[in-house]
Amino acid sequence: MNPSAAPAHHALNYVELTVTDLQEAQRFYAEAFGWRFNDYGPMYAGIRGPGEEDHEVGGLTTQGRVQPGGPFVLLFSQDLDRSVEAVTRAGGRIVEAPYAFPGGRRFHFADPSGNELGVWAHS
Repeated sequence: MNPSAAPAHHALNYVELTVTDLQEAQRFYAEAFGWRFNDYGPMYAGIRGPGEEDHEVGGLTTQGRVQPGGPFVLLFSQDLDRSVEAVTRAGGRIVEAPYAFPGGRRFHFADPSGNELGVWAHS
């Protein structure tokens, strides 16, 4: 992590996703969302923030087990339909098709390890 980046008070600072296959998870998230990673060995990869070389916003880890009911992570999209296509093309499974909610639309997907995340966009 970049020690010079000052975290904001009470802001989401770092999210770790437990995955079953680190290389497959990196491939999936890179293909679906353009994420980049800092590799720390066979059991951990840091997720780099958009446009950042070193600043990390989270990580992928094989330490632990994937389980339902963990924190629900939502990503933002400027084009929800293209995000659905990208997730599907990268090998993700759509768990809940796009639906409307006050102020926008969102969908839920499962990554290759079985983690469920969501993506939302403004209406």
